Amino acid sequence: MADIFLLKKPWITEKSTDLSKSGKYVFVVKSGAKKPEIKKAVKEVYKVDVVAVNIINKPSKSKRVGALKGSQAGYKKAIVTLKEGQKIEVGQ
Repeated sequence: MADIFLLKKPWITEKSTDLSKSGKYVFVVKSGAKKPEIKKAVKEVYKVDVVAVNIINKPSKSKRVGALKGSQAGYKKAIVTLKEGQKIEVGQ
């Protein structure tokens, strides 16, 4: 049951919306998440069959505003491909 907390939120952009038309959905996931765990979590939460999971790691970036230095947090995205004919309703 703890696997469902791997999915932080759906990633909703113009590009990810175009991907959803071909059965691929993008989620922000926890940094330690592995492909089989993400597959299981999506299957539990959305009741769909997952064919493939691809992962993208975005590293943190250093930022500066005047004399102040800081950093923008990095994150991990998962692109989940569903079985033909299945879909997920996210953020409509």
